[in-house]
Amino acid sequence: MAGPLTVPWMPPHDPGTPALSVVDMHTGGEPLRIVLAGCPEVVGPTLLAKRRYMRQHLDHVRRRLMFEPRGHRDMYGAVLVPSELPDAHLGVLFLNNEGYSSMCGHAVLALGRFALDFGLVPAPPSDAQEALVNIHCPCGLVAAFVECEGGRSRGPVRFHSVPAFVLATDFLVDVPGRGKVVVDVAYGGAFYAFVSAERLGLDVCSAKTRDLMAAASAVTEAVKAQFKISHPDSEDLAFLYGTILTDGKDTYNEEPTTNICVFADEQVDRSPTGSGVTARIALQYHKGLLELNQTRAFKSSATGSVFTGQAVREAKCGDFKAVIVEVSGQAHYTGTASFIVEDDDPLRDGFLLK
Repeated sequence: MAGPLTVPWMPPHDPGTPALSVVDMHTGGEPLRIVLAGCPEVVGPTLLAKRRYMRQHLDHVRRRLMFEPRGHRDMYGAVLVPSELPDAHLGVLFLNNEGYSSMCGHAVLALGRFALDFGLVPAPPSDAQEALVNIHCPCGLVAAFVECEGGRSRGPVRFHSVPAFVLATDFLVDVPGRGKVVVDVAYGGAFYAFVSAERLGLDVCSAKTRDLMAAASAVTEAVKAQFKISHPDSEDLAFLYGTILTDGKDTYNEEPTTNICVFADEQVDRSPTGSGVTARIALQYHKGLLELNQTRAFKSSATGSVFTGQAVREAKCGDFKAVIVEVSGQAHYTGTASFIVEDDDPLRDGFLLK
């Protein structure tokens, strides 16, 4: 009988390329790969400058972690960086299959737990039931509130968004192959187009994911071509991130309303989408369908997972009337890994299949 297998500390790899050590989590089914070590320094005086630097100089890190064979086309990631904001406990750059988003609610919910458990914030008193984690996202400072016990995370996390607002309502776009479609555009740290799936001949609760993805992607491309996105604070934030198809149930109800978000390069969110819930709450409040501190539940049509959201107070973003939205959800740890490359690997920086 053979003896026990001895596993070396690290397989053969390029000694000039540091291993990328990560912690993997998910929130409502949507993955988050958090980089612990191995990413070169991200240079820049501000977080948005760091985002530009990483896109221009370190994009191979994103591709190696998000793409196959280490990831997949729907993987999502986070690189932790120093923040220039004095109140921030950490700064974060978000990674997806296309590039770098400005906000990610499911990631903030996971990072709240991670920051507390990995000592990135001062330890709360032993009898504290909640810990504050201030996370500087490219869209601004987001406050996460982490349920805790004995100084460790447990249970759900909630966060308060940057000011969320509506850019356009009942905007008519011509979607090739689908005709004229009425959409709304709202901001929850990122811009989304919202449309009832029924207007595209689909049931968001029962249609095949690939059909919903194709329809949402067609709407995204049509809005990008026919509507100019602008943000009062920065041009870095002025882009349409994706489209969220809904069940059309925007009027307040205690029952969950279902949606699915397709963002970046046809990436499908497994969760209800934290920044999407933020924008959708702002949209419902703007239309008079929701009052302050009325909690709504939002269900993912992909996994059935649920986030809750409520507008907690009014705010401003430039000249736009806005609201601060609280989103709650549950994140879980799934594992750790160290990713390496060999210098003769022709696929060292990853690939995607469509």
